[in-house]
Amino acid sequence: MVASSTFEIIEKEGIEKLKFPSSEVLTDIEKIKERKTDLERALALGNLEHTKIKIFFEDDTSRKVVETTVWGVTDKRVILKQGVVIPIQRVHSIKL
Repeated sequence: MVASSTFEIIEKEGIEKLKFPSSEVLTDIEKIKERKTDLERALALGNLEHTKIKIFFEDDTSRKVVETTVWGVTDKRVILKQGVVIPIQRVHSIKL
């Protein structure tokens, strides 16, 4: 798990102003698989129970964390409320 002290808290509404590079933030294939599984669980929790989770991610300038509900997951994006998206390859981890 990534230490949350190195991540700046951001509100969901601020995410759409961010710029995301196309590079992958994770190098460990097991961590990438774990991220996919965690996102699927977060999606189920979001749709069934409207449970908020923490997404630790990185834009082009720094590491950030947002507490939100996941509304959708595609093969490339995490979809939040109001159509806000975070590219999956920029997500470090998810805390359920």
